[in-house]
Amino acid sequence: MPTRGLSPTVKLSIALDAICSRNRYTADPVPVIAELRATAGGRDDVLAEAVGTWVGYFEDEHVAVLCAALRTLPGLEPWIALGQHRRSLPNPSTPAILGHGQATAVPLYITSAASS
Repeated sequence: MPTRGLSPTVKLSIALDAICSRNRYTADPVPVIAELRATAGGRDDVLAEAVGTWVGYFEDEHVAVLCAALRTLPGLEPWIALGQHRRSLPNPSTPAILGHGQATAVPLYITSAASS
């Protein structure tokens, strides 16, 4: 019978992403890398995927110190490329043809308790 919930691998990836995000503005990335390695517990494949995707998506001048240090981890390059690709995609939205997001086109009916 299938189990419910997230797989251990997905839970690990989420934990690694959270470590990166929580420490994004650090000036000392050494303890962050140590925490990532300890949390990964030998799952270098998950570590590379999670950290590489995070670096590719979030890398900018504000997180440069952490990203430069994270780039020293092995196997990140294909995942960095994936993160950069995901960052380049437009934000998801409802198509305008459906009329969503056009508040001015929706008539507003206000009723008052006094007029009833």
